[in-house]
Amino acid sequence: MTLSSSNESTSLRPRVGITIGDPAGIGPEVALKAASHHDVLAICLPILIGDANYLLKQADALGLPKLFHIVYSGDPIPLRAERPVLYDLPNLPSSLILGQEQAVAGRAAGEYIEAAVQLCLAGQIEAMTTAPINKKALHLGGYQYPGHTEMLAQLAGVKEVAMSFIAPKLRVALLTTHLPLSAVSGQVKKEAIERLIRLVQREMIRFGLAHPRIAVAALNPHGGEAGLFGTEESTEMKPAIETCQVDGIDVSGPYAGDTIFLRAARGEFDIVISCYHDQGLIPIKCFSFGEAVNVTLGLPFIRTSVDHGTGFDIAGQGKADPASMIVAIKLAAEMALHVRLTSS
Repeated sequence: MTLSSSNESTSLRPRVGITIGDPAGIGPEVALKAASHHDVLAICLPILIGDANYLLKQADALGLPKLFHIVYSGDPIPLRAERPVLYDLPNLPSSLILGQEQAVAGRAAGEYIEAAVQLCLAGQIEAMTTAPINKKALHLGGYQYPGHTEMLAQLAGVKEVAMSFIAPKLRVALLTTHLPLSAVSGQVKKEAIERLIRLVQREMIRFGLAHPRIAVAALNPHGGEAGLFGTEESTEMKPAIETCQVDGIDVSGPYAGDTIFLRAARGEFDIVISCYHDQGLIPIKCFSFGEAVNVTLGLPFIRTSVDHGTGFDIAGQGKADPASMIVAIKLAAEMALHVRLTSS
């Protein structure tokens, strides 16, 4: 999407769509809290995507502000508004059991994601930030996806996407996501690693990192110890890295997984490619829980998300901390501004 370079377009706050996630969890609460936060309002026009009646009832029950500009599904979203926008997608019953996996909530969450993608592709919003979903509820609601990343890729019609996490001290991109650990080694292949390196290079440049320094984390202990503990490093990883190096990409490794994340956090690298979910997420959450932002790389639009789950145990109690949602929305807005300026 190419945006005008006029003074008006560059002065407008980016429109960031915020899906409320599973409505039986803490997603509505953190979305409502974040949308009215002064740091969010200063940088973007937040657009909550969900059932208006349900959100207003939640706001009332939690003692949160209910000042919204309501837009009904199918109507255009304004370029500017004095209040946060509530994009009404009525799909919930009058009462909903909080803190439970249920089909009606999973179906609603899936419909919010679909609506946000359509708004992004139509240019109605410049980025989307998602509250957490419950994967079992999503399945009960008729959506057979492992999670947000795979669903977004399908809806956007793209094949090459990657889950990444951006934190103040560390960036991580994942080679595999929601797989049993026993299946990971079968996915550590030269072609997949090479594709991810190139995707990370392209996306980091797209979002403002001119010369990304990419490091690849080894799969096996001690980087395989010259084949003693595994051969994926020598047979799959090194050939992929060397091919990308020939093309001028600043990528190196594979480095032992027990030290590479610390080295990156100290500034030696800009982003680490991790072989599997927990290898990358444990250091991210140790360094920056509540500050890390999930960013999907490879989509034709910007998508960020919180780094926590649905919090069923505290849903509706007013205890949910919106810090991660605030950071995710702010990053989406900053990325949207960068893309807008570099595309004009």
